[in-house]
Amino acid sequence: MTALLKELESTVGAAGVATGEAAAEQAFSPWARLGRPLAIVRPRSTEEVSRVLKAAHAAGAAVVPWGGRTGLVEGAAAEGAIALSLERMNAVEAIDRTGSTMTVQAGCVLQAACDAADEAGLFLPLDLGARGSATIGGNISTNAGGNRVLRYGMMRDMVLGLEAVLADGTVVSAMNRLIKNNTGYDLKQLFIGSEGTLGVVTRAVLRLRPKPTSQNTAFLAVDGFDALPRLLRFLEAELSGALSAFEVMWPEFYELVTTEPAKGKPVLPHGHPYYVLVETLGAHPEADAERIETVLGEALEQGFIVDAAIAKSQAERDRMWALRDDVGQVARNGPIVTFDVSLPIPDMEAYVARVRADLTARWPAATCVVFGHLGDGNLHVIAGAGDRSLRHAIEEVVYAPLRPIGGSISAEHGIGLQKKAFLDVSRSPPELALMRTLKTALDPKGILNPGKVVG
Repeated sequence: MTALLKELESTVGAAGVATGEAAAEQAFSPWARLGRPLAIVRPRSTEEVSRVLKAAHAAGAAVVPWGGRTGLVEGAAAEGAIALSLERMNAVEAIDRTGSTMTVQAGCVLQAACDAADEAGLFLPLDLGARGSATIGGNISTNAGGNRVLRYGMMRDMVLGLEAVLADGTVVSAMNRLIKNNTGYDLKQLFIGSEGTLGVVTRAVLRLRPKPTSQNTAFLAVDGFDALPRLLRFLEAELSGALSAFEVMWPEFYELVTTEPAKGKPVLPHGHPYYVLVETLGAHPEADAERIETVLGEALEQGFIVDAAIAKSQAERDRMWALRDDVGQVARNGPIVTFDVSLPIPDMEAYVARVRADLTARWPAATCVVFGHLGDGNLHVIAGAGDRSLRHAIEEVVYAPLRPIGGSISAEHGIGLQKKAFLDVSRSPPELALMRTLKTALDPKGILNPGKVVG
């Protein structure tokens, strides 16, 4: 390993390698357990990434790609491995205004990429809570979702092309800029969502959209679950495709984020069964504002909602979104386990009821808080039973009901280490076998993010 570290230093420079206590200190993340890496290596180019991986491959050394380290499933855990941080590869290389594309390096922070698109009069629609620290490479490797999937899709839908380095250092450059390109296998899909287990993404071409010039946000109260999907489809139809977010909060979550010590204040009174945060993005500020008022008035008349508040300023919009984003309040319930599941909307009410019943049947004092991007089928379930050692048992309770309804144990966070034991809930034996075949073919020595997903 000493010879390998010397070779890595000669590749990226002494300032680009941290070992020992320096590596341990720099490995801290408030988001997840990362372990103590053998070294943290920071290349400055795809060529350097290639040389690092070639050297690691020859030595049989494990390499764990690092982006913003904001993942929640221990996908970046690097105990005893080389942590390959792309933080120095953070440039927005080019923006094509005519073609509506952005060429960006993998270490670019999401917020910086969004700001660059905005300055060019365009729009990168990916939006999530870790926007100020998550990186484009991490977003691609986990197929990030976020708040606007309902309208714009997952990260996969924004990637036109990418460049990746395989385990042996081979560079696969598929920097496609075309929306239509049916020339055989779509190789970029191998790396999107594979969590760095098949290759390290170094650059990408992203599809940009027209920049919205209007934004309208409203907070709604709904008195029954059956009204939620009807409200969703009604808004999608009546707002002519402008609906960009449909976030639902169960009352336990809403009360947590609107009572002390939380800083948030209620937008609507407590006591309703469900609260919905909706957002529209459009191109005609006055007309769009009038339209959402009219549509919500019709929703009230038809009984889809029982109360509503429409933001009249950016401050009020920020206040509404701050409630949805104040996820940290769930820690007030004591030791918790966080879940990111996806399931058909018609099954959601029964699923949540079963999970709550099964939790309290086993642990009478158990807590269960639910919120999420209901519009795209994604719920976040926060469960606790007062004891950290019960994690696996709680996971069994939450994941088991997903199997018969075709649900997913991970809507947007990935598998990493935390969810690997339950991957068969959402994937069939032939699917798992094919995933392992791909892993073996592209990484025969198993050095890339070993132990994660199916590795």
